[in-house]
Amino acid sequence: MLRPSTPICRTCLHQIRTASSAAASVETAPIEPSPTNRAPPPLTASQSHSITYKLKAAVLLSRPPLLTRDLTPFEKSYFLYQRRLNERLALPFTRYFYYQRGTPGDIDWKRKIKERKTPARDIGVYNAYGVEGWNDELLVGDSVSEPEEQVERLLIDAEVEVKERDVPGEGKVVKKEEVERPLPRVTEADQAGDTKSLNRALQKTLYLIVNRGKGRWGFPSAELARQESLHTSAERTIVQTGGVNMNTWVVGNIPIGHQVCNYSQGIVNEEKGTVLRGEKIFFMKARILAGQANLKDNQFGLEDFQWLTKEEIQKAFDPRNWNAVKNILPER
Repeated sequence: MLRPSTPICRTCLHQIRTASSAAASVETAPIEPSPTNRAPPPLTASQSHSITYKLKAAVLLSRPPLLTRDLTPFEKSYFLYQRRLNERLALPFTRYFYYQRGTPGDIDWKRKIKERKTPARDIGVYNAYGVEGWNDELLVGDSVSEPEEQVERLLIDAEVEVKERDVPGEGKVVKKEEVERPLPRVTEADQAGDTKSLNRALQKTLYLIVNRGKGRWGFPSAELARQESLHTSAERTIVQTGGVNMNTWVVGNIPIGHQVCNYSQGIVNEEKGTVLRGEKIFFMKARILAGQANLKDNQFGLEDFQWLTKEEIQKAFDPRNWNAVKNILPER
């Protein structure tokens, strides 16, 4: 403590007063409890209970494409050009290598080669060894490259003329043997719009979707039983959904995708100390080899089913479910 008579400069006097006022504020300030001494906040249900999810296995049961896709106009022109080019560059055999001179086969060959001017039967009227042999490109608007036109030409060429009898005054009567036509690419189910038939959309993959009521469409799914694998659950789901009249194959043991659906409000189970937050759905890939779905004895209360393509599924599903599966469905 400085004596009153001790001289002191103005700067030191200011520092002493500042220190004295700070010490007085420390003595009068209330002592706050440390963070460790504070009372913990009250726990909510979600904090005091463990969060759980309902596990489900959904089955993407599909029928693969049965036909190749339609060719684009460029592909049609390109393939026709390649066949004409091959006809022009290939070394031809004499027809007597295949047909004996003067036989019915030789006579039929002369008639047909006179009509199409080339041994190939599906490249139109084209002489690969004539003056215009170089002109083998397809003209604009020409239907020679269309598969339907080529099928017709092949059918006409396959017809065989058979001489039945000679009629006095009329000459010989010639009959052409009919050739069995191939089945069309568009089926009766396509024309009728029957979405329950597997004999439709032969160029694309069809997927089984079911109606759970109130217009809610989705893939067949079921909750996993205790200690049940996804593969086993998928097989059980198929049988419990579509019956036993389907020959199916679940591909692999690993899901090809998953979806998490959170409830708007968790379901609290006080006995188990858990909160059911939502569902986790794992999608398993499967194929149908034979048979048809039948919901008569299904165990999930399903009302209807359809076999739809990817484009049709987008229209049937709600946006949330569609966004979850659109990237795991192939384009065709």
